[in-house]
Amino acid sequence: MNNAASLIAAAAAEGDGFHAPSIWEFFPAPVFQIGELVITRIHLIQFFATAVVVVLLVLGTRKMRVVPGRFQSVVEMGLDFVRVNIAHDLLGKKDGNRFLPILTTMFFMILFMNLTGVIPFMNIAGTSIIAVPLLLAVISYVTFIYAGLKKSPKNFIKNSLFPAGVPAALYLIVTPLEFISTFIIRPVTLTLRLLMNMIVGHLMLVLFFAATHFFFFSAGSWFPILGVGSLAAGFAYTLFEILVAFLQAYVFTILTAVYIQLAVAEEH
Repeated sequence: MNNAASLIAAAAAEGDGFHAPSIWEFFPAPVFQIGELVITRIHLIQFFATAVVVVLLVLGTRKMRVVPGRFQSVVEMGLDFVRVNIAHDLLGKKDGNRFLPILTTMFFMILFMNLTGVIPFMNIAGTSIIAVPLLLAVISYVTFIYAGLKKSPKNFIKNSLFPAGVPAALYLIVTPLEFISTFIIRPVTLTLRLLMNMIVGHLMLVLFFAATHFFFFSAGSWFPILGVGSLAAGFAYTLFEILVAFLQAYVFTILTAVYIQLAVAEEH
C-alpha cells in the first residue's frame, strides 16, 4: 500500500501527473470584459442554459394541439409536474395558479443550469457559483413575504414572530428564534443547499475523471486497472448527478411553495 502511494506521489510530481480538482475552478479567468462587467466561462454556461430552457418552452407551447406530438407532450409533462405536484398540491388551485409562473421558472431554471454540470465541454453547473442560488433564494424570500403581507397585512409579521398558544413569558425565547428561523435561516439554507450540492458534484466528477486520465496515461505499471474502476465510478456518479440535478430543482421549488403556503395559511 505504501509502495502504491509512493508511485502515485512520484508520478503526480511530474508535469503530466495527477492534478486534483480545486475550488479555484469556480473562479475561472474572464473570457471577455465589457467595461466593469466580467464574463467568465460559467456565465456563458448560464446564458446557454437560460436560452435553451426559454427556446424549449416557447417552441413547446407556441402552437398547442389537442392531440399533442412527442415534443409538446414532453413539455406539457414537465409543466404539469410543477403545476400538479408542487403548486396545486401545496397551495391549492387558486393560490397555486397565482404563484405558478414563479415556481415554474424556478424549477426549470435550476434544473437546466444544474444539468450543465454533466454536459461534455461544459462540465460545470450554472448554479455552482453563489450568484444564482442567492438570487433565487432572495426571490423566494421576497415572494414569501409578499404572499404573507398580501394575505394578512396586519397580522402576518405578528403571527410569524408571536405564534398563538405560547405562554407570554416564553416569547422572550420563542420570538428571537422564530425571527432567525423564518426570516434569516430560510434564504441562507436555500442558497447553501443548492450551491454546495453543485460544488461537491463538480469536484467529485472532476476527481473521478482526472484520476482515470492519470491512471491510464501517466501512472504506468498496473495502475490502468485502477483507471477502469475510477472510470466506472465516474459514469455511475454522472448518473447520480443527473438525479441530484432534478432533486435539487424539485427541493428548492417545493420549499418555496411550502414557505408561500405557510404565509397564506388561515392563521395569518
